[in-house]
Amino acid sequence: MSALSQAVPVIKPEKLSPPPAPVAPRSGGPWKTLVFLVLLSIGGYAAYHSFFKPKAPAADTAVVVRTAKVTSGNLQRTIRAGGQTSAREFSNVVAPLLRGPEGNRDLVLMKVAPSGALVKKGALLAQIDGQSMQDHVDDLKDTIEAADSDVRKRKAEQGIEWESLQQTLRLAKSAYDKAKLDASVGEVRTDIERQLLNLSLEEAAASYKQQQTDLASKEISQKAEIKILEYTRERHTRHRNRHVIDLSKFTVNAPMNGLAVMSPVFRGGEMGQFQEGDRVSPGQQFMKVVNPNTMQVEANVNQSESSEFRIGQQAKIRFDAFPGLELHGRVYSIGALAVGGWRQNFYVRSVPIRLMIEGADPRVIPDLSASADVLLATAENKTLVPLSAVRSENGKTAVFIKNGEVFQKRDVQLGLKNDSFAVVESGLHAGDEVRLN
Repeated sequence: MSALSQAVPVIKPEKLSPPPAPVAPRSGGPWKTLVFLVLLSIGGYAAYHSFFKPKAPAADTAVVVRTAKVTSGNLQRTIRAGGQTSAREFSNVVAPLLRGPEGNRDLVLMKVAPSGALVKKGALLAQIDGQSMQDHVDDLKDTIEAADSDVRKRKAEQGIEWESLQQTLRLAKSAYDKAKLDASVGEVRTDIERQLLNLSLEEAAASYKQQQTDLASKEISQKAEIKILEYTRERHTRHRNRHVIDLSKFTVNAPMNGLAVMSPVFRGGEMGQFQEGDRVSPGQQFMKVVNPNTMQVEANVNQSESSEFRIGQQAKIRFDAFPGLELHGRVYSIGALAVGGWRQNFYVRSVPIRLMIEGADPRVIPDLSASADVLLATAENKTLVPLSAVRSENGKTAVFIKNGEVFQKRDVQLGLKNDSFAVVESGLHAGDEVRLN
């Protein structure tokens, strides 16, 4: 048997399992956490050194200490009071009160003196429209003339009536005398005739007496009728005279020499001044004439400071409208009672005071906002120290005085003070250097 024919064993391949897939590295892992902790530590260290760790002062940084010199001089203590200007001598100009039946009607200003004009006594200040009233006065004149004519006419008619009554009375008296004469010859008459004559005599006597009574009543009636007509005429005359007086008041003249100042009025939703064409009510003030040489400041001071003020104290007065203007004045009036404000300020009490302005300036007019520094006390030739250098501890006052390169504490006694300085009674001398801060 040949070698080729010899059976060769067949080796079957084994089924092999696939190789394991490579494992992917984990996304975080301990390295990332370690890096985060390192960065956090570095950030915290930087923040500590930047914000919390105190910095050592640089070698060239110097501590600044403010100082001031103790001086000598005069010290004045003042209190400022704010208010507005007004005139001590003035005269209010009001719309006239009408005496006629139409006394409550509004009046129209036809002419008005310009506000701020200097006027002399007797000069025209305002002219009120009175044409309708003048027409009414003319009508009343005609009515009075008609009433006077009625009186004269009625007197003439009564004269005729009176003469007629007198004639009737004379006829009645004649009839009475005739009847009495006829009755006196009754001896030759019969009884019936005598009775008839007596009846005629009684009738004539009664008629005559009645005529006398009627004449007296008629005289009283005529006098009363004339009186009524005269009263009617007098009523129209008085009515006219009242309007004539009202018309004379429609021309308003200046009562004194001074400055004409118009009063404020609320018109069209805003404040203004009276002008030509405006309506005013009887008795309403629309102008004021002031003496510009007698000006004052009406101010208010807090009730807690009112005891510091005395009549006659000097003051320096300044005006908001004129910053460079300063006038002297003095206190001449202090209110007796404190007054309160409105609403939330009701419990804040103030005392009104008035300061007379000494001297005059043409720029000073009423209703200017002003302030007055009232002089309360003065200290002359005294040692003065700034209040910012004074320290108060346990009821004592002290300052830090410079001694070489250091400051030493020293007790002092103070006197008069104002808002900036204090008088040193003891403990310091002029020229000493004290610490402010």
